[in-house]
Amino acid sequence: MPKPRETAVYTHGHHESVLRSHTWRTAANSAAYLLGSLKPHMKVLDIGCGPGTITAGLAELVPDGHVTGVDRAAEILERARAAAAERGLTNVDFAIADVHALDYPDETFCVVHAHQVLQHVGDPVRALREMTRVTKPGGLIAVRDADYAAMTWYPEVPGMADWLDLYRRVARANGGEPDAGRRLKSWALRAGLTEVTATSSTWTYSTPAERRWWSGLWADRTLDSAYAARAVEGGHASEEQLRAVSEAWREWGRQEDGWFAVMHGEILCRKA
Repeated sequence: MPKPRETAVYTHGHHESVLRSHTWRTAANSAAYLLGSLKPHMKVLDIGCGPGTITAGLAELVPDGHVTGVDRAAEILERARAAAAERGLTNVDFAIADVHALDYPDETFCVVHAHQVLQHVGDPVRALREMTRVTKPGGLIAVRDADYAAMTWYPEVPGMADWLDLYRRVARANGGEPDAGRRLKSWALRAGLTEVTATSSTWTYSTPAERRWWSGLWADRTLDSAYAARAVEGGHASEEQLRAVSEAWREWGRQEDGWFAVMHGEILCRKA
């Protein structure tokens, strides 16, 4: 399989604080807009599968079909294989792949799915064209991405706005588009897709446990992840500024009336 091309840098990396978030994701909480369209016999490609928790959920929903999970990072695929094995799944496999140049023949899959992927690639339109190429006629291309500028929270703890500004600057410097959610329909149309259903949905964190989890993983990510290193190395923030942002997250998490919503754009496209 060809070596993936670097069209953008994955901003978050795979620090434990990142995987804390990724392993929470399931087909139910991250791909609900797609699930009603799945049939038991379908062959599915899950792009950017990460630790495989969504992939495993999709595989359970196509028991007579097959799911292939792909990711650019070889090391994360071992966790994905372990997640599938723990659930006793035999209709799933994993491989290294580049969304811009998928090593699969034309018209291979019934469904091609990508969750939180297009915000991190250098050419999302090209990626969508490649996803369409490997989709069978009448098949589905399903994409969901967060939109950072549309994220909202309460109360307005000092430093939280600094976090949002910093993250968006770092992500764009890495070649991505952090406000991808609102752009998905536009990118799909530019990729030549004509039957496009655009929707949105949210993750919301408000209970004490949810606030501790969400604020804690971002507080840790701000100090210790690849994102933190890239923020400093790129001249976007000093270590002191990162510590201030991390503490802002922890302060928000301590607010009993704290509430945070992550807005996502979604597209479900049928290939002609």
